[in-house]
Amino acid sequence: QVQLVESGGGLVQTGGSLRLSCAASGRTFSGRSMGWFRQAPGKERTFVAVISWNSSNTSYTDSVKGRYTISRDNAKNTLYLQMNSLKPEDTAVYYCAASSLSGITMLQRNYPYWGQGTQVTVSS
Repeated sequence: QVQLVESGGGLVQTGGSLRLSCAASGRTFSGRSMGWFRQAPGKERTFVAVISWNSSNTSYTDSVKGRYTISRDNAKNTLYLQMNSLKPEDTAVYYCAASSLSGITMLQRNYPYWGQGTQVTVSS
């Protein structure tokens, strides 16, 4: 099994930056693609970004392209999400997730392991 713990969320003003981290346990971390998802109040959880097992491929939802960067350090069993130029519409609980695949996927059904979430609030 894989256990995931997010950290780094908080309150930031519009235009600010945050860096989220996701610490993973389990020796299978390096073989899986990893993703970030978010859930705004009253809305469904949606895809944000994904990175393949070896960091060779990444993908982002259109609304965060050019502002967010997903990365991973397999030696440290850690996934990151650098968020720049934050907007109020980025406000959400952010979840990291480990997929059952090595390549990128944005389908939540392919992610059997999830963290508890970390709150990101962007004020205007």
